[in-house]
Amino acid sequence: MGETKDVLILAIESSCDETAAAVVKNGREVLSNVISSQIELHKLYGGVVPEIASRKHIEKINQVIEEALEEANVTLEDIDAIGVTYGPGLVGALLVGVAEAKAIAYATAKPLIGVHHIEGHISANFIENKELEPPFICLVVSGGHTHLVCVKDYGEYEIIGRTRDDAAGEAFDKVARAIGLGYPGGPKIDKLSKEGNLNAIVFPKAHITDAPYDFSFSGVKSAVLNYINGCQMKGETFCQADIAASFQKAVTDVLVENAMRAVEEYGMKKLAIAGGVASNSSLRCAMKEACNQSKIDFYYPSPIFCTDNAAMIGVAAYYEYKKGTRHGWDLNAVPNLKLGEK
Repeated sequence: MGETKDVLILAIESSCDETAAAVVKNGREVLSNVISSQIELHKLYGGVVPEIASRKHIEKINQVIEEALEEANVTLEDIDAIGVTYGPGLVGALLVGVAEAKAIAYATAKPLIGVHHIEGHISANFIENKELEPPFICLVVSGGHTHLVCVKDYGEYEIIGRTRDDAAGEAFDKVARAIGLGYPGGPKIDKLSKEGNLNAIVFPKAHITDAPYDFSFSGVKSAVLNYINGCQMKGETFCQADIAASFQKAVTDVLVENAMRAVEEYGMKKLAIAGGVASNSSLRCAMKEACNQSKIDFYYPSPIFCTDNAAMIGVAAYYEYKKGTRHGWDLNAVPNLKLGEK
């Protein structure tokens, strides 16, 4: 029986404004996934305030962990290892999770496994797609990151493209603010764009000559701001929904084109998307269509596993655990941690 013992990971995620804990069994089965979001709080400020985020994590973290254990119907004794996000993210927010994970690991004498936040997002695809195995290409699009990654094996990544300036989610937030939608921008633009004409305004799509897989979203963001300023200067009104739809199309087109080019040139038959922006309906739709045309298998997590959560960290921690990754008490928060760094 020794070989088939279930591995239970208690995972903690606190890299931005969600305090989350989860219990994951054997890397694919989520027994609990508890998320305490601070979105209502940060709405007042039009974005995440790091100091407030850190303070809220401290208030919520014990409660969220207790809930996750209770929901999974396990105790700390049953847990095999503690997984925690240690970067990238907001340094104060990360520190809360890392300190908590260290304390639990120390008190229970269980192994501690630090997880890269983007590795977590990629691993979210394993939860509902039991048949998905590396190698595949994954497009990670969130508020802080836009990466095109070749997933060679569990825990083995090659970044083949990244944004040169704004992340896609950041561009969504800034455009949403400019057209008066407020925070968080992604879901609001997604919803409003359904009422607009996506061909109403042609916004630029940046292609970087010497790096065909890289992205740039500051140009399209500036083009939207210039368009709005132009309308205001001429005393013309502008249609919020048309801007939202046209902007979303410009961003989606580039994401799809770069991802499909990567799949083809790397000879892959599988493409996955991950991160908060991966729950955008227009992006999912366009990706699905492109994959169908090219006979590529397309994978994506449910929206709850796209935004920050601890279940995805538990999945990533499981595969690190199997590989023998262990961290010591010197594990620290690394706000600008690069993917592939240990």
